[in-house]
Amino acid sequence: MGSKNPVTDAERERVRELHAAGMGRNEIATELGRSGRTISEIAKGLGLSFARAAQVQQATEIRTADLADRRTRFAVELQDLAERELKKVNAPHTYFDWGGKDHDFDTYEAPEPTPSDKRALLGVIATAVDRSLKLSPPEQDTEGLAAVDAWLKGMMGG
Repeated sequence: MGSKNPVTDAERERVRELHAAGMGRNEIATELGRSGRTISEIAKGLGLSFARAAQVQQATEIRTADLADRRTRFAVELQDLAERELKKVNAPHTYFDWGGKDHDFDTYEAPEPTPSDKRALLGVIATAVDRSLKLSPPEQDTEGLAAVDAWLKGMMGG
């Protein structure tokens, strides 16, 4: 098979895709109609390896990055939820009542939630913010901390 046409960029990209999908060298060779040696050379040129440990490490790194991205997106959703609920704390609130001897359904508008409803809203807000911060902690301002530390040391004479 050594006399086959030169390897194309499309084939290189396809090797990258199939490798990322977890296919082995021989499977990719069969898929592309190339020799195993050719696939190995393409993979080497792309910085890919068919060593199992390298594949597991690469898959683990990708999975870890994906999970970090999902946690960050979920943390943003929790922060959004907290902000929406915070707007309700002092806003007009609609209450409803179902009951009485005729089982009437009534609604009424209060200028703001009752104290117990405010506590419930604040509980939701606190939980959402807490979980958001645990999923995606704020980055430390190391430059600012270093500047404060230097200033304090200067004020205290070293």
